[in-house]
Amino acid sequence: MTHFSTLRLDGVSRTFGRHRALFGLDLEITGGEFIALLGPSGCGKSTALNCLAGLLPLTGGRILLDGERIDRLAPERRGFGMVFQNYALFPHMTVRGNVAFGLKMAKVPKAEAARRVDAALDLVHLADQAGKRPGQLSGGQQQRVAIARAVVLEPRLVLMDEPLSNLDAALRLEMRAEIRRLHQRLGLTTVYVTHDQEEALSLADRLVVLRDGRTQQIGTPEEVYATPANRYVASFMGYRTLLDATVVTGGDRPVIEVAGARLTGADRDRLPAGARATAAIRPEDIDVIAEGDGAPSGGALTATVEVVEYHGRELAVQARLADGQAVHFRTGTRLAPDDEVRLAAPPERVLVFAPDDAPATAPAAPQTVAT
Repeated sequence: MTHFSTLRLDGVSRTFGRHRALFGLDLEITGGEFIALLGPSGCGKSTALNCLAGLLPLTGGRILLDGERIDRLAPERRGFGMVFQNYALFPHMTVRGNVAFGLKMAKVPKAEAARRVDAALDLVHLADQAGKRPGQLSGGQQQRVAIARAVVLEPRLVLMDEPLSNLDAALRLEMRAEIRRLHQRLGLTTVYVTHDQEEALSLADRLVVLRDGRTQQIGTPEEVYATPANRYVASFMGYRTLLDATVVTGGDRPVIEVAGARLTGADRDRLPAGARATAAIRPEDIDVIAEGDGAPSGGALTATVEVVEYHGRELAVQARLADGQAVHFRTGTRLAPDDEVRLAAPPERVLVFAPDDAPATAPAAPQTVAT
């Protein structure tokens, strides 16, 4: 397998007519890294992947592999492997034939090709299915064939475009572990497109969060999960409670007003007193205050329970504040619709951002990439 030191995307852009799908993506990938491009449909992640693969020409920027420009090379000359969302297997060929196809096109000698196909099939645990056709396999097995077909070429980089989206939940978990195992065992460099934040967190060394073609944040899973760069990244990373607020006093630990109550939070955007803000809180960080307990130091919200879902050891609850805003939390306390509850969260877990329509006056985190 041919390794490399660095792959650099330098201002990579792509336009379709008047629509700009990707705005100046800057990213440096180190050999052996697992990078996840994360965001909802239409955010530009698949466009970025197809630009890397050579399936789409750039309309701006360049791609450099160990300092040499490769964005003008044809896809087959880049030495990359691709795993598609829909598997893209040849239905009339056997599993072995599908895996061997790229080697045949590359005119790899038959003995060497046979050895590499056997090794790839063993790697994905499909040696006993080699004579079957794709239609005789399960979805998970077909995805393994697609992965074997990519790695048998011993690519410098493996590109995966939402490879698990067509599988059921149990198979997705199984294949997630399989992809990570293969990445580590083979020392692959992988760029992986997904809209599933849990998938990205579990697989990647670093995440690139995209929105409408623009980079929002680049960082490790821990960085993006714990210190999202803005309201959008927070909402995408599981901060389900997003509350309109007003800053009462600014600073690192601002006091904000939400639905007539005051909370202390953690400022992400250096907002001044009087500014509009968004308070972002994860469900697991909100506590129900028992009756008779005093007010917590960080302040509390009063809400009315609307929906209660049983999730085994805990309940997932949606409640509504007096001003109509929704709060999502998890609790072991037995609750029912129309119950009134007092809710609190540690100040360091209440992240205070500028609203989407009111840009921050200063960068929120060092791993944010300006575009």
